[in-house]
Amino acid sequence: MITINFEKARAITKDRLRAERAPLLSALDVQFQRNMETGADNAAVVAEKQRLRDLPALADACTTLDELKALKA
Repeated sequence: MITINFEKARAITKDRLRAERAPLLSALDVQFQRNMETGADNAAVVAEKQRLRDLPALADACTTLDELKALKA
């Protein structure tokens, strides 16, 4: 019988999410800077950056492996 260490799975998921979001955050930083230079609205960029920052914490609310697998950056 195979048993899953759910806490370990949660930690692995958090690490995966952090790796997935890193290039996305970098791209958003560039977009934010360009918007600042042109005076464009940054509200959508700020909201998306916050969503990406909050992703690892969502793993704490998951109670099944399927929920953990469903989390994507």
